[in-house]
Amino acid sequence: METQPLMEFPRRNIDKRPRKRPRLAWDVGPPIQPPIPPIPKVLPTIYCGQEFGNGALLNYAYSSIYYKGIPHNGSPPRRPDDKDGHYVFAIGETLTLRYRILSKMGEGTFGQVLECLDNETKELVAIKVVRSIHKYREAAMIEIDVLQKLARHDLGGKHCVQIRNWFDYRNHICIVFEKLGPSLYDFLRKNSYRSFPIDLVREFGRQLLESVAFMHDLRLIHTDLKPENILLVSSEYLKVPDYKVTHHLVCLSY
Repeated sequence: METQPLMEFPRRNIDKRPRKRPRLAWDVGPPIQPPIPPIPKVLPTIYCGQEFGNGALLNYAYSSIYYKGIPHNGSPPRRPDDKDGHYVFAIGETLTLRYRILSKMGEGTFGQVLECLDNETKELVAIKVVRSIHKYREAAMIEIDVLQKLARHDLGGKHCVQIRNWFDYRNHICIVFEKLGPSLYDFLRKNSYRSFPIDLVREFGRQLLESVAFMHDLRLIHTDLKPENILLVSSEYLKVPDYKVTHHLVCLSY
């Protein structure tokens, strides 16, 4: 019987790598956890956020607008806004539990200005509560951007009113300002519109021009400059008949 020689199988195509055995469940290590992102630092002066039902903030990089010493169930009752969209409140109530309403300072086209006590810093502030109408809310957000830009460049607060905080409360944009003295118009009215001495007029003009030039350097234009929008730092600096004047006026009103 004739036998055929066996053909040698080619070895060059054989995978000589050792095969790994399948890993069993007990042999599998713990899953790799993604790194935890660092918590952003809290900004000290200007902070903003939007109120939610649970008291959380939209931007957690900023300080809380809630006073930690008061329980969250102390909010005032919800009331419908008036026919013009103004926020309806009562003296002694709170805004976001941090600010307690002391009085109403004024009312304008965009909303109301309330004198409030900051329960956290024990400081008097002026809060502009914007009407709950879409176009005024949009205008308020533009105003906040401008005020924050001014605050970043006017570190000493020599030219314009300083924004401290802003938040959205029950569909009302609320802007927190430092509490200043009366407007130039109120001062004139309380003094029977008596004319100022020429030296005081020069001082007012100098400070006002410096403030306007400061805004122009930032490519900003004040489109509503009038005595009602010129705030005095303190009424003690302007007295009749002494006419003492402080070193700084502010040219952006509440």
